[in-house]
Amino acid sequence: MSPTAGRQKLSRRERNEEVRRSLFKAAGDIVGERGYEEASISRITERAGVALGTFYNHFASRQELLDQLLPTIGEEMIEFIRQRTLDVRPERERELARFRAFFEFLVENPGFLRILNEAEFSAPDAYRQHIENVSLPYHRILRRARAAGEIRSFTDAELEAVVHILIGARSYLSQRYSYAKDGARLPDEAMFDAYAKLLIGGLFEETQP
Repeated sequence: MSPTAGRQKLSRRERNEEVRRSLFKAAGDIVGERGYEEASISRITERAGVALGTFYNHFASRQELLDQLLPTIGEEMIEFIRQRTLDVRPERERELARFRAFFEFLVENPGFLRILNEAEFSAPDAYRQHIENVSLPYHRILRRARAAGEIRSFTDAELEAVVHILIGARSYLSQRYSYAKDGARLPDEAMFDAYAKLLIGGLFEETQP
């Protein structure tokens, strides 16, 4: 029997989507391993296992692909975190679960941090889109928590700043604690405990006047 017997034949649209996913995966792997400068079209198509000319059936240029790369992987990260925190309540525990899930995503996608960090200079439009994709729903989450009485009465402007503080903490802490020569790993529990104490209890003791 032929090895393809019994397999459902893909439609043209499905084949195109499969090739597009392969190109994204190849580009993400190369940028994660070697950086944006090394992600040439020839390297991407070779890694994806498609003909060089096929690339232009999906993207007008190398930069067009790179401008879509971080937002695409970023949406995967957002969904990864969402799935792991759907049933976690109250909101403070859900935030701690979101924080941990981000580091779990890095273990499964060790090239993500390089894709993110280099995008600020190599794909600035992608970087801005990614930050917006992450921060806007995060802001909505915190506003809902405020309305439910689960967090303090920050103003909307203050909550926006809090969102970027939390996003920045993830980025810096992942560079400090997640990466070693052999790839990404989950940080020690001390880092998660420190984040929880700072988030829930604050840093400084109140002083008497």
